Amino acid sequence: MDEKIVQTAGRQALGEFAPMFAHLNDDVLFGEVWNEKAISHKTKCIVTVVSLMASGITDSSLVYHLQNAKAHGVTKEEIAAIITHATMYVGWPKGWAVFRLAKDVWNESAPAQTELEKYAATIFFPVGKPNDAYAKYFTGKSYLVPVSTEQVPVFNVTFEPGCRNNWHVHHATSGGGQMLICVGGRGWYQEWGKPAVAMTPGTVVNIPANVKHWHGAAADSWFSHLAVEVKGENAGNEWLEPVSDADYGALK
Repeated sequence: MDEKIVQTAGRQALGEFAPMFAHLNDDVLFGEVWNEKAISHKTKCIVTVVSLMASGITDSSLVYHLQNAKAHGVTKEEIAAIITHATMYVGWPKGWAVFRLAKDVWNESAPAQTELEKYAATIFFPVGKPNDAYAKYFTGKSYLVPVSTEQVPVFNVTFEPGCRNNWHVHHATSGGGQMLICVGGRGWYQEWGKPAVAMTPGTVVNIPANVKHWHGAAADSWFSHLAVEVKGENAGNEWLEPVSDADYGALK
């Protein structure tokens, strides 16, 4: 059975400028048409590649759909036969143009990307290195990279699926606290005694000083947020117990 396709590119790129277009792209084209059950996702990928080829479109959108076709099981031999067949009907120059792109996508001599590398290619900020210095305060693996070390310290923190940090408190006698800005994937933020809040790209969470909380990835998604440190007097971080598997597993 094909997995459900979920698309957010429209809202990320045009959500404020053209919300109706973003809705049609994410919810109708990908949310409904791509998830319609009469034909497989693999067949839809082939139809889409041939349609773009026939229209003479050879920009990043065709590259995306060639990559999507490969990800849904179209082999190098199949795509070569598909492009050759379509060339007979849509024109020789279009066939040459698409073959140049397909050769790069099906370049089997290139090393396979890891899941981290695939995810890193979808976000603007770098992932950085394994967050080994704080590993004992995390369940699962995380990555850390400074974005700004002057004026206001800002770090990009990336969590693998299922990774979350322990309950903790940013103490301060005045000021202090932290701001989180989601820049990729899907995750959670929760304050002690309150329901968890879902975080997706663009979500901003303001964490007051002296509030017990945790944050991390959803079980099925990578997650990245910028952590903005708010200056405070007598500021310090207190790490506490891990989030229980039962509490984390109950999040939907």
